[in-house]
Amino acid sequence: MSEAIIETEEILIIETPERVQLAFSLASIGNRFLAVAIDHAIQYVIMIIVTVVFISSTSGFSALVEFGGNEFSKWTIAVLILLIFLIFTGYFVFFEWLWNGQTPGKRLMKLRVLREDGRPITFWEALARNLLRLFDAVPGVVIPVYSLGLISIFMSNRDQRIGDLFAGTVVVRERTDEAPTFKETFSNPVSDAAFRRVNQPVDFQANIAEITQYEIEVAENFLRRRWDLTEKQRLWMAWRVALPMMYKLKPVFEMEGFTYEGFLEELVHRYYARQRLIQ
Repeated sequence: MSEAIIETEEILIIETPERVQLAFSLASIGNRFLAVAIDHAIQYVIMIIVTVVFISSTSGFSALVEFGGNEFSKWTIAVLILLIFLIFTGYFVFFEWLWNGQTPGKRLMKLRVLREDGRPITFWEALARNLLRLFDAVPGVVIPVYSLGLISIFMSNRDQRIGDLFAGTVVVRERTDEAPTFKETFSNPVSDAAFRRVNQPVDFQANIAEITQYEIEVAENFLRRRWDLTEKQRLWMAWRVALPMMYKLKPVFEMEGFTYEGFLEELVHRYYARQRLIQ
């Protein structure tokens, strides 16, 4: 069922501040609905547990302290409503901030929230998009219906609900088929994808000192995000990122076994090796 939904997804091209274009698959309404349904189910379980514990504790407390029955019940209801609101909003904020744009539901459906420029969201984007979740969920109160959110998604060319428009975020689907497997990733002592070698090393001679920190950051950003690209896009983007640096460095290398992506991997490794020697 999920594969049928995924086939309807659109491709979003994002040009980063480094002038690198990245392609992402926009999350379909079906995938987003399943993800939020999972999250709300988890929320309701938490809310029920919190409500039972809270009512039990306040009942015990009221037996020890004399309050006016009506006044105490009003305060109890007010605090309970506040707790439920914090769980409803804080759940999404907490997980999206902690898990870099993912909640348990999004993780299961392989979705992720990103900023419109392709960068990971911060705490403030997670807070902004989820504070407006109440408006997106209208007219639902106990059970969110997301009527306004659906209207906003249909009207937006980036499938953004009201919270996304306000926070400047988009929801995309991760391409796990092009990413390294779990075993491949964790068998490698290097955790940063920018330093993970997946190509044949390119041996070249050049003066690395001519490369700036900004240029290295461009190469790093590509190497970190390359798994979000198709094979054709990945090869083209590696060429686009590497070519200006090659014009600048004029490296000497053997054409046999040369790849632009392998050149960028080697360049990043050599740059930081040189930095460590200088320091």
